[in-house]
Amino acid sequence: MELIPINGENRQQVNDLIRSLWYSTDIIVRGEVVDTSVLEGFTAMEQEEITGFITYRIQDGECEIMSLASIKENQGTGTSLINLVKENAKQQNCTKLKLITTNDNMNALKFYQKRGFDMIRVYPNAMDISRSIKPAIPLIGEYGIPLKHEIEFEMIL
Repeated sequence: MELIPINGENRQQVNDLIRSLWYSTDIIVRGEVVDTSVLEGFTAMEQEEITGFITYRIQDGECEIMSLASIKENQGTGTSLINLVKENAKQQNCTKLKLITTNDNMNALKFYQKRGFDMIRVYPNAMDISRSIKPAIPLIGEYGIPLKHEIEFEMIL
């Protein structure tokens, strides 16, 4: 697996993957529209094929992961991408690494906690606000769980 920055050569492929997963390159986090198509990030590549990606932004000394996906799960792709962003954030003097996921995303809840992230906040019914901005967000999420809340994780660097 080769990890490379998102750049002019692979940006369109990453944007297409984001659209296929989240209906557009705009994601909603805490009621804010974030355009992932312009964020920094990295791709995981195998034989010239993207097997995963991560996007993030740095604001006020904090690094926030905005999207993360592994096309082939349980192969270390997500962990490798997070570790790369974590090292990058440290080099830029960030004090924490954080992210938001949703209450239905059981795989993510397990994944982030096993990698040292702490669950620090729940934003009840935040998806109602997100859905008012982006109506394509479904009412029912993974495992048939009603998609209702945002959950914030952080890791102190």
